[in-house]
Amino acid sequence: MAMITEFAVQGAQMMLVLLLAPLLTGFVRKTKARLLQRRGPSLLQPYRDLLRLMRKEVVLADNASWLFRVSPYLIFAATWVAAALIPTFATGLTFSWTADLIAIVALLGSARFFLALAGMDVGTSFGGIGSSREVMIASLAEPAMLLIVFSLALVAGATQLSTIAAFMNSPQAGLRVSLGMSLIALVIVAIAENGRIPVDNPATHLELTMVHEAMILEYSGRHLAMIEFATFLKLLLYMSLISCVFMPWGLVAPGSPPALYLVGALAYLGKLTLGGFLLAVFETAIAKMRVFRVPDFLGVALMLALLGTLLLFVSRSL
Repeated sequence: MAMITEFAVQGAQMMLVLLLAPLLTGFVRKTKARLLQRRGPSLLQPYRDLLRLMRKEVVLADNASWLFRVSPYLIFAATWVAAALIPTFATGLTFSWTADLIAIVALLGSARFFLALAGMDVGTSFGGIGSSREVMIASLAEPAMLLIVFSLALVAGATQLSTIAAFMNSPQAGLRVSLGMSLIALVIVAIAENGRIPVDNPATHLELTMVHEAMILEYSGRHLAMIEFATFLKLLLYMSLISCVFMPWGLVAPGSPPALYLVGALAYLGKLTLGGFLLAVFETAIAKMRVFRVPDFLGVALMLALLGTLLLFVSRSL
């Protein structure tokens, strides 16, 4: 019976991230529109967009290879698995032993690898530009992310997310300068990885600055739906990661009564609402930067993550 309950909770978490990802994107769009004194689209508009794309016929270029057809499913699967591994409302779930930060970084890197290859597969100029810009951003974002993982591992003594969340929720964590630097660096990496303002603007198709949209211009129908769904999941993934590591309050411990899981789920919804609101306020208050300024922006994350790691080598209490 206990094993069935554990599998049920794990399955509920996997379905929860799948159901909430489009809603989070819709909430951010709605909040941004209200902040700009506009009515904005419905909160359910991302669901409608996905259904509309799924019903449309797939149009393929004559020179598209098998990689172009397979990549959307691989990108969606890798992103969904990575998002489902992060503890959202409970720790110590059945698959928590696989919820390692390095494994999650590897899954996201694999999804980016296939997206960049698919962008260049058809041979259009926009796809090549988008792929090259995506790889340029990844060359700075991934080292910063690995340094953040290194800092958390030095503090918590593990890279497993349930262990890190338990440590951060204990009095031993305290206030540390290195953790503050890691939090700022992780927020910058999350903005860049999700193609949000000021790095990219997912709402426009301006050829001089677009990154993510340039790689998927040739996609249509269910292929485009899979990639868009993966984009929604990626935003949810980073917000779940930030809340799990730096706001672990409300996470339910293994073996807790079933009623506490509902409390954990409500706490998780509250964290997502707060994160979505702060993201909308930030994007409303700042302008899109030019592409050649993006390395400077990501360089801040890299330096903060490096300084946080070096501080921990000097003293574990910093």
